[in-house]
Amino acid sequence: MNTEPNQCGQPSPLGPSITPEGVNFSLYSRTATGVDLVLFDHAEDATPSHVIPLDPVKNRAYHYWYTRVSGIESGQLYGYRVRGPNTPAIGWRFDPAKILLDPYARGMVIPQSYRPRAAELPGDNAATAMKSVVVDTSTYDWEGDTPLRRPSSRTTIYEMHVRGFTRHPSSGVPEATRGTFAGLIEKIPYLQELGITAVELLPVFAFDPYACPPGLVNYWGYQPVSFFAPHPAYSSRHEPHGPADEFRDMVKALHRAGIEVILDVVFNHTAEGGAGGPMLSFRGIDNPTYYILEAGGERYADYSGCGNTLNANHPVVRRMIVDSLRYWVTEMHVDGFRFDLASILSRDSSGHVLPNPPVLWDIESDPALAGTKLIAEAWDAGGLYQVGSFVGDAWKEWNGRFRDDARDFFRGAPGSVGRLADRMVGSCDIYCHKNREPEQSVNFVTCHDGFTLNDLVSYNEKHNEANGENNRDGANDNRSWNCGVEGPTDDTAIEELRTRQVKNFLSVTILALGVPMFVMGDEVRRTQRGNNNAYCLDDETTWFDWSLVEKYADVHRFTRLLLERRLLRDTRHEEQRVSLAQLINNANQAWHGVKLNQPDWSENSHSIAFGAVLKQEGLEFHLILNGHTEPLEFELPVLPGQPWHRWLDTSLPSPDDIMEWNEAPTIEGTTYRCGPRSVAMLYARLT
Repeated sequence: MNTEPNQCGQPSPLGPSITPEGVNFSLYSRTATGVDLVLFDHAEDATPSHVIPLDPVKNRAYHYWYTRVSGIESGQLYGYRVRGPNTPAIGWRFDPAKILLDPYARGMVIPQSYRPRAAELPGDNAATAMKSVVVDTSTYDWEGDTPLRRPSSRTTIYEMHVRGFTRHPSSGVPEATRGTFAGLIEKIPYLQELGITAVELLPVFAFDPYACPPGLVNYWGYQPVSFFAPHPAYSSRHEPHGPADEFRDMVKALHRAGIEVILDVVFNHTAEGGAGGPMLSFRGIDNPTYYILEAGGERYADYSGCGNTLNANHPVVRRMIVDSLRYWVTEMHVDGFRFDLASILSRDSSGHVLPNPPVLWDIESDPALAGTKLIAEAWDAGGLYQVGSFVGDAWKEWNGRFRDDARDFFRGAPGSVGRLADRMVGSCDIYCHKNREPEQSVNFVTCHDGFTLNDLVSYNEKHNEANGENNRDGANDNRSWNCGVEGPTDDTAIEELRTRQVKNFLSVTILALGVPMFVMGDEVRRTQRGNNNAYCLDDETTWFDWSLVEKYADVHRFTRLLLERRLLRDTRHEEQRVSLAQLINNANQAWHGVKLNQPDWSENSHSIAFGAVLKQEGLEFHLILNGHTEPLEFELPVLPGQPWHRWLDTSLPSPDDIMEWNEAPTIEGTTYRCGPRSVAMLYARLT
C-alpha cells in the first residue's frame, strides 16, 4: 500500500472513488487547516492501521482536500481527522481527536461499542466511532431492471418500516433475515396480493441508533449520519458491500412484482444535534457550511425540532443533496422520495423563507431525476406550513388537511361536511390555483407519526408512557374517537363499530381524488396500544404482528378489493396532463343530501352524497357518506333501464361490506338506506 499523499489524486468526484490506480478520496472543508485520512482494519479498532496526512499545498485545490491511495480496495474502512480553529462563538468546532464520517461514503459500519457519548466528550473516540467504508457499486447485476414509472392515478402508497415489517416472530421469516431488506423480499407476495403499488420506506439512510432517550433506541431512523450509505443493521449481509447489494436485491424484487420504492429522506437535520451533541461528521468537517447557525455562529437554528437544521441552500450542501438523490435513482434504482419536513429546504442560511429556493428547483429540474416521484411533507417544526403553496411544478404533497378533515367527519365534529367534500374531489380549494394534476394531493389519515388506524378508533388520548417522557411527547391534537371505551374491549358492539370506522377511513382515503397512502398494518388493525409517537420502541409495540392477518381477515379483504378497483382507474387524464380544475369543471357531477341535489352544508350536518359520470369508464357512481348515529334514506338518480349496483357498504357485515366489482348485486327502488357511521358506494353502467 502506498500511503504517501499523492498529488495525482483528483478533487472530483467527492467521496471515495475506485480507479485502476487505487482509491481516490476527496473531502470539502473551507476552513480546515489540516486533514488526515485514517484507515482501519476493523470496526472496533482503537488505532488506525495507517494515517495519511494531506498536504495543504499538494493535496488541496480550492476547498477540496484529496489524495489517491494505491493498494486498497472495496471494503476498506476509513475516516477523517480534521484540524482547524475551535471557536464556537463564531461557528468553528474543529476537533482533530474525533474520527469523522465521509459525507459521501457509500457504506459505513457501526461498532458494537458505539455510543454517541464518546463523540460528545473531549478526547480520542476511534475505538467507538462509526467508520466509513469504500464500496464498489459498479459490479452489481441489475438484470435489466429499470424504474417502473407507474401512473400516479393508479398508485397506492404503503408506508412501512423495513425492520418492523418482518421482525415479529409471527412473520415466518427466518431469524437471520427478520427485520432486513432480505426479510422484506420474502413478504413481497403479501404486498402484491393486497394490491400495493408503492412502498414508502421509513429512513434507510444510515442513522444513529442511539439518538433517543437513554435505554431506548432510535427505531424510526430520523437521525441520519449519511445521505449515501444504507443503514447497515437493515442488511443480513455483513461484508462491506452487503447493505448496498441487499438493498438493490430488494428493489429489484419489488420492481419485478410491479411495486415502486419510495424513500423517506431526511435532508433537514442530522444526528449531531445541538451544541452539546456528538461530533460525527459535518460539525467537525465544516460546521458553518453544513448548518444554519444563529447568534454569530454560536447557536444552532432548530427548525427541525431535533437540535439542528441543515443549511440546504448553501451551494455545497445543495450539491450534496442532489448528488445523493441522483445516486439513489441511478445506482440504487429508487422510484421516488418523500422529503421529511420539506419546508426547511425553502429556508436560507439565516432561516428566512425563500420564494424560489435553489435546492428545491435543483431537485425538480435535474434531468437525472425527471419522472421520479417527489413528495413533500410541506411544513416544518418552526411553524412554516406550505400545504397548497409548496414551490415547484412536480412536487406532490402530504395533505395534512385531508387527515384532519376525514378524522373530524367520522368523529362527528361540527362543520366537517364541506371540508371533507373538498378533500374527496382532490382538495380543489388547496390545489386548483396551481393548475396541477389531481394527484398532487397525497391523501392519508394515518402515517408513522401518530395513531395507527386501529388506535385512532380505540383511544381518545395518547398513551406514550413507554417513551420515558411521562406522556409529554407526541401530539395532543389527535382528533380521535374511541367508540365508547378507551383501549381494548370485549364489547362486541364497540368492536363492530371500530371495524366499521376503520373501513370508513380506508374507503375515503382510497376513493378520493389524489394518491392514497396508509401505514403498514392498518389493513389488519395493527395497534401500538395508544402510543402516537413510537419513534424509540423497537419491540412488539411497533412490529407488524402477522397473526392479525387472520384475526382481521375481513378488513384485509375489504382493503384488497378497494385497491383492486383502483388499479382499474382510467389514466388518460394523467397522460393528457388534464389539471384538477379542468377535470372538475368538465365532469358531470352533483352534490346531494338525503334529497337529490339538496346537499346540507350546515354546521350541524353529518351526511353528504356525491354523484358523477365517468364517461371514459362507462360508469355513473353515487357515493354516500353518513356520519350520523342513525341510518338515513338517500334518494338515488333514476337511470331508465340501468339498475344501481351496491359495490360497497361499510355498515354491512363481511363479505357483503364490499363485493368483487363485477359481482356487485343490483338494488331495487329509488332510495338507498345507509347505516349509521357508514360509507356506501353504488354504481350503474352507462349504455
